[in-house]
Amino acid sequence: MPDVRLASPQGKWILLTTVLGSSMAMLDSTVVNVALPRIGEDLDADLAALQWTVNAYMLTLAGLILLGGSLGDRYGRRRVFVIGVVWFALASLLCGVAPNVGVLIAARALQGIGGALLTPGSLALIQASFHPDDRAKAVGLWSGFGGIGAAVGPFLGGWLVDGPGWRWVFLLNVPLALLCAPIAVRHVPESGDGTKHGRFDVLGAFLGAAALALVTYALIEAQQVSVTVWITAIAGVAAGVAFVYVERHRPDPMMPLDIFRSRQFTAVNLVTLCVYAAFSGFFFLAALQLQVVSGYSALGAGTALLPTTALMLLFSARSGALADRIGPRIPLTVGPLLCAAGILLMLRVGENASYVTDVLPALLVLGLGMVTLVAPLTATVLASVDTARAGLASGVNNAAARAAGLVAVAALPLLAGMGEEAYRSADAFDAAFDRAMPICAGVLVLGALIAFATVRPLPPDCRKPECLHHGSVTTPPLEGVRSRGRLEVDGKGNAEG
Repeated sequence: MPDVRLASPQGKWILLTTVLGSSMAMLDSTVVNVALPRIGEDLDADLAALQWTVNAYMLTLAGLILLGGSLGDRYGRRRVFVIGVVWFALASLLCGVAPNVGVLIAARALQGIGGALLTPGSLALIQASFHPDDRAKAVGLWSGFGGIGAAVGPFLGGWLVDGPGWRWVFLLNVPLALLCAPIAVRHVPESGDGTKHGRFDVLGAFLGAAALALVTYALIEAQQVSVTVWITAIAGVAAGVAFVYVERHRPDPMMPLDIFRSRQFTAVNLVTLCVYAAFSGFFFLAALQLQVVSGYSALGAGTALLPTTALMLLFSARSGALADRIGPRIPLTVGPLLCAAGILLMLRVGENASYVTDVLPALLVLGLGMVTLVAPLTATVLASVDTARAGLASGVNNAAARAAGLVAVAALPLLAGMGEEAYRSADAFDAAFDRAMPICAGVLVLGALIAFATVRPLPPDCRKPECLHHGSVTTPPLEGVRSRGRLEVDGKGNAEG
């Protein structure tokens, strides 16, 4: 039985360790979009390379995140967490000194592996270390500080890009790791699952990551139609089919497919795919639009996008309480529609756009929609399965959001007719941006229709989310659950819940 009290010196050290570790992944995931124009200019990269700079990280993170918690259970949560922190820092150092875009993309993929190791561990360490009476408060503090990190990220990233340079967006992780790892080794107790485990589903993880990688490659390179693109696309679909087959027949799969027997769980994950695909595509292009077309500095663009994160952080808990009273169907229908309206308002953002009259209204409406839908989405995911599988459900839902974002960043420029050099021309990028925003809005409307047609009231005794404050705009919050004598924690790329 964990017995560390939050008010004790050790409890404070544990909380600091988990916040520092999760902040590394949080800062990285929120600042890179702001740095993309400067990275492209400095490394002479085309749009496809910028897409891979974002997607290489999401690819390995999404493909391996479901195994991260299992590694901690078997080999020790603190040990795997520290390995993830050190791995992430070394990969960040490689990103910071990358001589060309190829090395940068490879280093970003390595970062994703480190993120898959450390992000599940942050919440797992809290739940495995603190006394049950203090655990909820500790999770609340962890998620609150994580939300602050999400809010500070774009501002800090913009300041670094405009000041010492984009490389410091990645190098900043090194001193954080030098502080975090020794504290973890000295002050955080080791924990693990004493029960026996089956084999790790390495084949399932490989097939899932391969399917995502191959489909992403085909989408990014599809503007130059070739035999290679077609072969890659077919291979990606085949890997996806093989992944489903393997997961269905393995005795201990990474993603047990029987969890989708719950129609509510399946429906909410379809909504998740829609809304987070739209969010990821929007934030990828919006940071470029503000700099390439509207003439904002990196700092200006990062600061401009803060209202959505601030609204999420301030009001997500209240949104969850409202959904408890009225049920999830209305919030999950109205929320995506508000987000679609906010994204369509971004069509007003062009050359010399006014922040107060053009940018801010769109982001406020978008943020209001996100506040409306994110907390009910998490609650519905947890309530749609048995309590014993709530951690798994959260992990699957988070992986679905990551995969949706990965595909959206790859596909949206293609669907909008964005050429390889579009981001170097204000007129060309603005025209493509105007074609992309209605696509994002349409996907959100589709999510609203699915929610209205399929989401049902939650049972009164269902499990409630532990992470009430949430500041990430591209992934749903992380949830863990203690059941059957073991702690099941499934991770996400962002380090707050």
